[in-house]
Amino acid sequence: MLFRQNHRSLFFLGKSSAPNSQQQAPEINLIAFIDVLLVILIFLMISTTFTRYQELSITLPAAEGAASKSKPKDISVAISSDGRVAIDGKRVAMEQLTQSLSQSAKNTGGDNGPMVIIAADGKAPHQAVMQVMEAARNANLPNIVFATQSKSK
Repeated sequence: MLFRQNHRSLFFLGKSSAPNSQQQAPEINLIAFIDVLLVILIFLMISTTFTRYQELSITLPAAEGAASKSKPKDISVAISSDGRVAIDGKRVAMEQLTQSLSQSAKNTGGDNGPMVIIAADGKAPHQAVMQVMEAARNANLPNIVFATQSKSK
C-alpha cells in the first residue's frame, strides 16, 4: 500500500507527515482591506467639489399692482444686458456710480431721500446689479426698488 493509515488521516486533516513542510490555508486580511477602502472613500469625499447646475432661464419678473398716486422723487438706474449703467438717462462708468447717485440725490431733494428704481435687463449680469445696489448704499440711499414688466391682458 502506498500510504499508511496514520499518514492518510494526517493528510486529510491538513497535516503533513513531513516535519519541514508547513501548509497553511491562504488567508486574506479583510480588516486591513476595509481600512484602506475607508481612507480612500474619506479622501474622495473631502476632495470632491460640489457644484450646482443652474439650467433655469431667468427673465424679468412680471407683477400686477396699483400705480402709486403720489409721484415721489426718484432716481432711475438702467442696467443693460452687457452691464452698462445709466442714471436718469445718462451713461455712467462703474467707478463714478456712487458719486453720480449722490449728485442725483442732491438734485432731487426730498424729505426722506429719493427712491432708487433699478430697471435691469433680464440678461444683465448679477454683478452689475450688485454694484448699483452697493453704490446706492454708499450714497446713503436706502430706498431701492426694482422695475418689472406688467402682464398685458
